[in-house]
Amino acid sequence: MKIGFFDSGVGGITVLKEALKVLPNKDYIYYADTANVPYGTKPKEEVKHYVFDAVDFITDQGINALVIACNTATSVAVNDLRDEFQFPIIGMEPAVKPAVEKNKTKKVLVTATPLTLQEEKLWELVAKIGSKDIIDSLPLPKLVEFAENFIFDEETILSYLEERFSSYDLNRYSSIVLGCTHFIFYRRLFRKIIPDDVEIIDGNRGAVKQLKRQLKAPEHKSGTGEIIFYSSKKGNEDNIALREYIRLLD
Repeated sequence: MKIGFFDSGVGGITVLKEALKVLPNKDYIYYADTANVPYGTKPKEEVKHYVFDAVDFITDQGINALVIACNTATSVAVNDLRDEFQFPIIGMEPAVKPAVEKNKTKKVLVTATPLTLQEEKLWELVAKIGSKDIIDSLPLPKLVEFAENFIFDEETILSYLEERFSSYDLNRYSSIVLGCTHFIFYRRLFRKIIPDDVEIIDGNRGAVKQLKRQLKAPEHKSGTGEIIFYSSKKGNEDNIALREYIRLLD
């Protein structure tokens, strides 16, 4: 059983890490489109082109299922991918529904990339659960840039977050949704500026639960737990560096 994971860069490693906890005996391929990251500030059709190129490559590796471990890629391409390919494809979406269900008396703030927040997929989800009036949104594109450049300096990240959140009264919110997998690397720093009674929610666990439901092979045929990393940049340096991000989540 070989499972493909795909992201514009390193953010999807946070989802892969969750999968390794829940499904430790699978074989994994992780593909980072580091030659074209970030996706969230680019036009939709350009991103869709990158996504299909990446999935074509991953498919050639003989996968049984694919996780689009990128909210932006999911929002612009997951339906078209499911029309094109026969294996199960699990996408990411901002965890708006669980955030709303946890507390309906306060508002929910969804943080994500600009493209994710512009796409109909998110707002169709919001409309479906009847929560449009309590949802606010905040793009945080620089967090993707920071993560891709291995910038985890607390002063730099906190300065950016404090500036971006400065116009929001965070006491009005029950939850902050991390709607980009890159953001999860900075969960600890979000916690430093967000009130203790405001929950921080992401969609990683839900995506991995859906992956587990989709897999039908018996556990004894699963695999060895091997992870193979690929990136769209030439050379092996990126592939080696990708492993360092898993250690950050320990």
